[in-house]
Amino acid sequence: MDNILNTNINDHIPTEEPARQLYFMDKCHEIIEDYIARKGKSPSFHVATFGCQMNAHDSEKLIGILEKIGFKETDDEAKADFVIFNTCTVRENANQKLYGHLGALKKRKETNPDMLIGICGCMMQQPEIVDYIRDKYKFVDLVFGTFNFYKMAELLYTRLSEEKGQIIEVLAAPEKNVERLPEKRKYAFKSGVNIMYGCNNFCTYCIVPYVRGRERSRTPEDILNEVNQLADEGCVEIMLLGQNVNSYGVNFLQESEIINNNPDYDFPDLLEDVCKIDKIKRIRFMTSHPKDLSDKLIDVIARNPKIARHIHLPVQSGSSKILKAMNRRYTKEDYLALVDKIRAKLPDVSLTTDIMVGFPGETVEDIEDTIDVVKYAKYDQAFTFIYSIRTGTPAAKMEQLSPDFVNDNFNKVLEVVRETCATVSARFEGETKEVLVECENDHMDGYVTGRMDNNILVHFPGNKDLIGSFVTVKLDSAKGFYYIGHQVD
Repeated sequence: MDNILNTNINDHIPTEEPARQLYFMDKCHEIIEDYIARKGKSPSFHVATFGCQMNAHDSEKLIGILEKIGFKETDDEAKADFVIFNTCTVRENANQKLYGHLGALKKRKETNPDMLIGICGCMMQQPEIVDYIRDKYKFVDLVFGTFNFYKMAELLYTRLSEEKGQIIEVLAAPEKNVERLPEKRKYAFKSGVNIMYGCNNFCTYCIVPYVRGRERSRTPEDILNEVNQLADEGCVEIMLLGQNVNSYGVNFLQESEIINNNPDYDFPDLLEDVCKIDKIKRIRFMTSHPKDLSDKLIDVIARNPKIARHIHLPVQSGSSKILKAMNRRYTKEDYLALVDKIRAKLPDVSLTTDIMVGFPGETVEDIEDTIDVVKYAKYDQAFTFIYSIRTGTPAAKMEQLSPDFVNDNFNKVLEVVRETCATVSARFEGETKEVLVECENDHMDGYVTGRMDNNILVHFPGNKDLIGSFVTVKLDSAKGFYYIGHQVD
């Protein structure tokens, strides 16, 4: 995009957030208005998102900010005037995917001086990767990380208004959490809400605590205000988001804060408070760590029908030996006892999980332990993936397994996962369930798609007028990981 030099900016720039960022959005908007006057069109943008639900929610904020500035969204990355990549770094393939996208855009950038490219997110919190981007991808305009994500408008203003090349600003540690930024939700009737940031668990394979920082919980007042606002805007479903929601509020205790006259205010308390908001009809949360999923949380879910009967409970491995090496702080027996406890009070619950294969030191016997857990826990879905070495983690220094051995074990686990999960998720066939309709079906004309509270997809005849509403559906046939049904009165 053309540099606009000598742009006037007054001396009264707000110091408080989010007022400061709203100020820079307005200043960027002035530049974009000038661009539109000269070019006769609005510049387009595309946000490419890699990674978890928290990244997806962050991207909704990026989209909201860019639209407020004056950009127009496009689904076509290859034609956008501004492409921004919101990155993940949990696995190596995410890194390679980014580099592939950058390589594809290089020639277009060379022939289009108006084009901007930005990169943000978890991957940018690794200094060696930032150095690599700086050296190998000099055509990238903006680089920022997770701790100053909210400053995108300010950094973009610097790039547009000053005669500079790359703008790189990555903080080593979080300074503040900034909420109440513009956002454009994918769905008008449901939204994610960040309740905390960071992670204190330091699993030996995981880079997240290093790129997201230590746990910082938002106050319940702040969260409940946001949920109330979303409810007033028409949201009926909320997903509470955190790397480990079960440890929500830990920093309150560390800082000796007393919340709502309760010195022990925790995640179950927050869930119950969200349930009191009348316009919210369904509440989800993601993700739970097995080591501290409490009896209190199970009881709260059991007595509140608004809370979805779905718990994502990452096991990672079924071997106590490997779990110890991973620093997961529970054993195979602990995990299975927790599964029993959950199912005793929530018999209709759908459990989903993450399973990692190929962690250093894993043997055939360890894989058999994992298969035992899959069969016992009876997951509705299991996200199975191969361990990916992450530089800077303790596991990266361990002796790695041969790829052939890992692939053989992965295929063994995956076969059991597919067979078991397909059987388990089909258990509702013939029943009638409430479904929140999300969209028209892409593959079947005259059908819509929605989710039950256990997160399983349902396709049934209907039209777009049903989107955003709860519909009673008879589940006629199970198709592996989804159902075909029909609406009933």
